[in-house]
Amino acid sequence: MNTIKKAHIHLTLLNGCITTLILTIMTLIYLFISESNMMQSKISSYPRDIYPIASYIEQQDIISNTWLSQLESNNQYYISLMDNGAEFLYNVNRELSIDNRQQIISAAWNYYHDDSIPKSTHTLSHDSSYVSYIMNHKNDTSVTSSKYYCSVISIEKNHAALEILLAAPLDDIQEQITRQRFLFLGIITLALIAIWIFAWIFTGKLLTPIAASRLRQNQFIASASHELRTPLAVILSCAEAGLTKNESSELLTIKNESLRTSRLLNDMLTLLSCDTGHLDINPEYTQLDTLVLNACEAFENMAASKRISITAALPEDILPDCMCDSERITQVLTILLHNAISYTPEGGAVCLSVAYFNSFHKANRHFEIKISDTGVGISDEEKNKIFDRFYRSEKARSDKNHFGLGLAIAYDIITAHHGTITVTDTPGGGTTFVIILN
Repeated sequence: MNTIKKAHIHLTLLNGCITTLILTIMTLIYLFISESNMMQSKISSYPRDIYPIASYIEQQDIISNTWLSQLESNNQYYISLMDNGAEFLYNVNRELSIDNRQQIISAAWNYYHDDSIPKSTHTLSHDSSYVSYIMNHKNDTSVTSSKYYCSVISIEKNHAALEILLAAPLDDIQEQITRQRFLFLGIITLALIAIWIFAWIFTGKLLTPIAASRLRQNQFIASASHELRTPLAVILSCAEAGLTKNESSELLTIKNESLRTSRLLNDMLTLLSCDTGHLDINPEYTQLDTLVLNACEAFENMAASKRISITAALPEDILPDCMCDSERITQVLTILLHNAISYTPEGGAVCLSVAYFNSFHKANRHFEIKISDTGVGISDEEKNKIFDRFYRSEKARSDKNHFGLGLAIAYDIITAHHGTITVTDTPGGGTTFVIILN
């Protein structure tokens, strides 16, 4: 997956997740406030019925069955009356007659006598008062509970203690709240689908100019590299033929410049493969100590020409095999060793070492490769830039063989191996590159 696609996905996820989180939080806050207000508005309407009921009972000497039946029918209450602790029986209104009516009334009286249930006490007059509370009741055939607003009116009359229980079902307001929740769920679902589609399209539009510029750049690099390969091959073949017949400085210059240009083109093609996500990595079990020794041997002549000592430091114990692409790791070692020898003055030293760190935790097991030199070193400011493409330090600008691509290529190769490459100072002066491979 190339960089543009990754950026598109990451930006869409960031935009969509933030918007979804904000919208969800605001919706939950609104529903909480709205449902609380709806429930409070419904509950606040019941006390208005209590005052006339209490007043009627105080004024009447006889409580008729007809009045109780009409009270249940008109106000959708379940009513139970206790006279000195004895229940007053009357014909239940058939419109409200349900199988679990007596269960509801019994549960409401149990709630009333349970001191652990929170209740509100209100005074109506000198001889009357009422207690209100919310009851959650689940009958024998239901898995969900229903809420009831209950009021118990207490009246002292003719040396008798009357208690009237009014239980009002809150099913209608609960159904209204449920409908509102489903409505908002549907609206939010459609809104989120629209938001995510918009986020995908919007971020795609934002990245279109970048993708087009990146495509043009890659096309230019690919076209230029492939077009230059043919004449370079001709120059190299002619130079080789000329050198076998006649030692000529001009032919030697042609060869050197052709090799230099060829290295540049190969570096550009490698970076192009990294950008497009097509960098070929073929991991296999590899003996890193063998790679280190071979790399040192390859640069012995170059080091000897500058009177630089190059050594390989290997652990005493046999290293386990490392799962990596041997050719790509060799390419990285070549880049780092070439730089180390190039920037180390005569009489200096270059050391290439490899070690394996074993741990009880599999995630902490890793190989460590170090390339140390006693060269000119790298300033702290430049350490943050050396892996950037085409960046060259002031010390390297006079060297025509360095284009500022080698370390960028090494970084991309190690990253493709899910490893790390860092740079530190060598004790006593110089530079040390540290490669970590899992």
